[in-house]
Amino acid sequence: MKLFSSILACLFFVFTSLQAQIFDGYALYNQVNQHTTYLIDKNGDIAYTWSLARPCNYAVLLKENGNLMRGAVKQGGNQINGAAVGGLVQEIDPQGDVVWEFEYSSSQYVTHHDISLMPNGNVLLIAWEVKNSSELESRGFTGNANFRYATHIIEVAQDGTGGEIVWEWHIWDHMIQDVDANKPNFGVVAEHPELLDINVPTSGMGPGGDWFHVNGIDYNPDLDQIVFSSRFLSEIFVIDHSTTTEEAAGHTGGNSGKGGDFLYRWGNPSNYDTPGTQTIPGAVHDSRWIPDDGRARGGYIQFFNNEESWNTSTVDAIDPPFASDGINYEWTQGQAYGPTEATWRHICLDFASGQSASNSMPNGSTFVALSGEYMYEVDKKGDLVWQYNAGPKKGFRYTCDYPGIQALIAQDILNDGFCPVIATEEIVEESIRIFPNPSSGIFHVEGLSQDQRVESVQVFDLLGNKIQELENVSVIDLSKQAAGIYFVTILLNGGQLVSKKVSVVK
Repeated sequence: MKLFSSILACLFFVFTSLQAQIFDGYALYNQVNQHTTYLIDKNGDIAYTWSLARPCNYAVLLKENGNLMRGAVKQGGNQINGAAVGGLVQEIDPQGDVVWEFEYSSSQYVTHHDISLMPNGNVLLIAWEVKNSSELESRGFTGNANFRYATHIIEVAQDGTGGEIVWEWHIWDHMIQDVDANKPNFGVVAEHPELLDINVPTSGMGPGGDWFHVNGIDYNPDLDQIVFSSRFLSEIFVIDHSTTTEEAAGHTGGNSGKGGDFLYRWGNPSNYDTPGTQTIPGAVHDSRWIPDDGRARGGYIQFFNNEESWNTSTVDAIDPPFASDGINYEWTQGQAYGPTEATWRHICLDFASGQSASNSMPNGSTFVALSGEYMYEVDKKGDLVWQYNAGPKKGFRYTCDYPGIQALIAQDILNDGFCPVIATEEIVEESIRIFPNPSSGIFHVEGLSQDQRVESVQVFDLLGNKIQELENVSVIDLSKQAAGIYFVTILLNGGQLVSKKVSVVK
């Protein structure tokens, strides 16, 4: 095996191919505030580039149709500024043309940092909103500040060549304080970990009033939940997305019954006045769910732990303590949310003080993008199998069978012969989703392209009995069926058959 000598001591890293597990796919990245997106193949060669008018602010993702979804810096800049500020989200086709874009920037709000794709084609964005001194004081804030930028999350749907907000959540609606009983959000912080102490100490204040420095977001379609990471709180949080916007502003509703309150949090129990080990000592980035599709640690939450110990970064994963309903999370008053330590850990090859990202791959390997350093992959034994000298703030790896890669191959965008062409039926099977799954009985068919539609749906029980047959629907109602496993067969207008397994819970 060809090895790197003195990896940690090297000041300049170059790509090499090691005789181990092959890097089966491509890496995608765009350096912050730069205009070019790169797709890198297994040999370290640039397989494709997108040269774009607006600079990327942080993250760029490959959609299943082969287009890019990216955060960008809006034309003319933003009135609110801070780390990884954007103000614009765009979908870009392989020729570099804008399919649609949505601007979210004013003197009162702006998007920043990460984005997350949803199966229905929508995108989740992180944003700041300004809270002035009067607003802060009205909620029991005791700090010395004229303003703070509070976090909120918006879901944006394509609306022609633009976008529209179809759901939103605001951390401002879920705060508690224990200093003034005359104010409406008074309570005992330790008894309400589902809320954020408005006077919680933070590790820093970003440029322009960044309060919590939320930097990573991901969506779980099976749970219909969102996870996000906060650098200044050294914590990750989970919230319910099945709520309406109105329910998300309150404390009831949604699959969880808890509205927009935190369902789960992990990393720093002192934030909710509870004893326990601070398991995320400092900065944290890139919170994400590992897909529960047969890969190792499926269903775990993974994140980049920037400084697990002095000059040591790790990729950590935790197995969250689900309650018996499979939606909520176990918590005992007076104790920190479990687990007591990371369930799984990869010690990174180098240290990265900020940003960074990781993927848990289907073959058991781990892909890591070390901000300011380099990208690499290790196999399930921890042996280095791939490395590339670019160190973007955020980068990701896509395997050959990912529909977006296959779409680029089908369009002759990628014609180097590295990735084999997969049958169209397999691509369709991968892209179609039914969610939420599990659910109480209402399931939505998502992931259809613009020219696809459902011709018919058949539902079978475990004994093979057909219990339902529907035509031209996108919603499957099994709410009157008993709890259990069912098999759904979907016939599309192109003649493709898609089979999925769903769970009905009561």
